[in-house]
Amino acid sequence: MATVPCHCRFFFPPISSSSSSPSGDIEVITRRWSPVHPLAFSPVVSAYTSSPNERKREKENKTHNGKLISSVSNPLVKHCVKLRLSSSYRRSNGSVLIVGLTPILEICTFHRDETEPSSIIDQLIVLDGISIPDELNRICSTVIYVSANVLKKISGMQSIDSTEVIAIMRMPRSFCDLEMNGSEAMFHSLLPSPYRLLVLDGIQDPGNLGTLIRSARAFKWDGVFLLPGCCDPFNEKALRAARGASFQVPILSGNWSQLNVFASKQRMKILAGHPANNVNRPNRTSFLTGEVVNRLASEALCLVLGSEGNGLSFEALERAELISIPMEGLFESLNVSVAGGIFLFMLQPQNQRD
Repeated sequence: MATVPCHCRFFFPPISSSSSSPSGDIEVITRRWSPVHPLAFSPVVSAYTSSPNERKREKENKTHNGKLISSVSNPLVKHCVKLRLSSSYRRSNGSVLIVGLTPILEICTFHRDETEPSSIIDQLIVLDGISIPDELNRICSTVIYVSANVLKKISGMQSIDSTEVIAIMRMPRSFCDLEMNGSEAMFHSLLPSPYRLLVLDGIQDPGNLGTLIRSARAFKWDGVFLLPGCCDPFNEKALRAARGASFQVPILSGNWSQLNVFASKQRMKILAGHPANNVNRPNRTSFLTGEVVNRLASEALCLVLGSEGNGLSFEALERAELISIPMEGLFESLNVSVAGGIFLFMLQPQNQRD
């Protein structure tokens, strides 16, 4: 019968104290073992002693590496809502919330030729399960997926059927608030040789303001100047109406004094849209006819448009040459965005009309 060698190691419990044998040949050393804790006190277990609700919030608040946000109380969600609702918060952060894939793509297409086009988008917020175009994947490395409830909260919309992507974008460099941090040099850098400048005087309705910015871009006007009393051009409704034009045309915000100095240096004539049958300055108002358009074709122009409710400011009535759209019937005026579209088309640069 063959014998198989077996190597075994035996462990004996330690002796409680250090001692020597009577002969002094063997020394026994006591080793005191660390006590074995019950499982309930294990450090591994104690790391998970938070409540189920806390663990759920921790899971929901993970925003990176493509993980899903499903809580409307997530800090990123609150940040996005404040960007959408607060003008001062947008200015302090230098960021804008763009809702919808179409305006996001339009803005990215316009900025495609910039040296660093990726710098315009900070984060993309995408509805869970939706694939985004490769173009957006290439220019934005931070993509965050959210649930439908979170997307509704961020967008402010009850229906998100056509709203699957939201972008946090940096405020465009073509925007300048001259009252806060602007200068005459910055004014001239954004509009070095203006030929057509749209001036909005107290336009408070964001839909009208956004539509006018969009029309100015469509008819190749050089820029938009916002006088006091205008709403924020990056208001959510203004952005929706502008369809990306707010990132494609220079927008400056300032006062009449700054506009007058600039217009004088650039030798720009100031016109103002005004109803012909209005009691204010009726004799000074001329009609927008072909003859008038041809006369103004070679001149650099500032066109001032006022709100429907309050009309033109005192400064505009005193400073500008008043011009009116001829109309049939007893209508006093048109909606300012409609009238503005007509003015912008008729008075657009000569090479554009040709």
